[in-house]
Amino acid sequence: MSSADALESSSRREFIQAGVATVGAALASSILPKAAAQTTEKRPNLVFFYTEAQRSDALSLAGHPILKTPNQDRIGREGVQFKNAFCTNALCAPARAVALTGMYSYATGALDNTTTDAPLPSDIPLFTDLLHQAGYEVGIFGKVHVKNGVRERYWDHYFGFNAGNTDYDHPKFYEGRKGEMGQEITYNEYADDLATDRALAWLNEKRDKPFCLLLWPQAPHGPFFRPRRLLDLYNGVPIPKPVTFDDDLKGYPGKPRAFANAKNKVGSTDMLYDSVRSLEELVKNYYAGFVAVDENIGRVLDSLEKSGKMDDTAIVHSSDHGYFLGEWRLFDKRLMHEPSSRIPMMVRYPARIKAGTVKEEMVLNVDIAPTLLDLAGVRIPSHMQGHSLLPLANGEATSWRKDWLYEYYDYPGAEHVRPHRGVRTERYKLIYYYPLDSYLESKEYELYDLQTDPGERNNLYGDPAVADVQAHLWKRMAELRREIGDPRVTS
Repeated sequence: MSSADALESSSRREFIQAGVATVGAALASSILPKAAAQTTEKRPNLVFFYTEAQRSDALSLAGHPILKTPNQDRIGREGVQFKNAFCTNALCAPARAVALTGMYSYATGALDNTTTDAPLPSDIPLFTDLLHQAGYEVGIFGKVHVKNGVRERYWDHYFGFNAGNTDYDHPKFYEGRKGEMGQEITYNEYADDLATDRALAWLNEKRDKPFCLLLWPQAPHGPFFRPRRLLDLYNGVPIPKPVTFDDDLKGYPGKPRAFANAKNKVGSTDMLYDSVRSLEELVKNYYAGFVAVDENIGRVLDSLEKSGKMDDTAIVHSSDHGYFLGEWRLFDKRLMHEPSSRIPMMVRYPARIKAGTVKEEMVLNVDIAPTLLDLAGVRIPSHMQGHSLLPLANGEATSWRKDWLYEYYDYPGAEHVRPHRGVRTERYKLIYYYPLDSYLESKEYELYDLQTDPGERNNLYGDPAVADVQAHLWKRMAELRREIGDPRVTS
């Protein structure tokens, strides 16, 4: 059987059933007893800022010419900045489950934004469960958006919502304390400001334990509405058009129909809920959202500074996925292409990370949970599929990944982005759009040399000049799928 034949897919339902069964059987009796080991040294407090749809270049630290993010920049400037960070499934709920569990979407069954009938298995702990067992107080504030089993876990303070978004000016939040789930309440304040207010109040409570604070803002998730203070931001500022914005008028040269037929297009009337009418509206609202986010992150940093806790607190900053800002006339995420899959990743903790460190190796959102456990001195359980970033940041890692697996399942979903998976190395990327049993699509492919074509404009799939590279990428994709526990790969 060839590698391509071995990559035949089954339905999404079969994915969920197989994934949950495989992981549940392997982990049911082993995870929790291993997790509570902790160091006798003073443990840091933890803060995890997890932004919404932030591209890796949506930071002034990354040289952005328009967007200014001084508070987020500070985290990377005073810690380590990972310049090649990626998500393994560019969709809100799956990416958040990955960050919480340190496991790939397939391995947990958290595949898409609507997975409620196959809950995140209770025998797969969140990293916050392990921190709680190790003596930490844990609180989450903002957009949680993991419908299948996160609000039901233990939280010392839960103030969140599980939908993809809530009304910005009249948000609905569930609030619970000390493991209680609580009730949903509607407020009349800007959603992210309110979540930050609650986070700061919890942060400043008296406690004799270390804390882990998760602040997960909603902005700039569509349909985006700015806070009043930013209504006129970027008036008169010109927005350059991406070089591929008009590729749709040329028939999307080199791109398969699976790419061309997706509905996440700027100005499209096919999109009702999250549609954007113009490139300028999209980009300026996106940037304004991150200015609001940066202000609230700054409020948390100021509070840590004033309380004397700043250097005793390890801070992790990342995002659930990237975002298209008009490349190929696209908006939103989902696809494996660089604007969608690249994310920021920064860690600040002076006790263990030298300020101004910059790393070029490829890191993933599956590494977030192991990193937070490592920072806390809590043993990383063997089932986690990511790796702590601290040895890499400190120059202690003797080896690091050279490639990684991408997976996307949400179809037809809101935007008719075809299910696909892929493998990315430091130089090449292979994307495979596979058919589902209940649909009649053909198999389609993309292959890029990112060294010579960072904009992913020249699809090399089937080119004899890269036949050996193509064969190697298929082989690695199968091997990586086996590593995450996919039982359907046989060769």
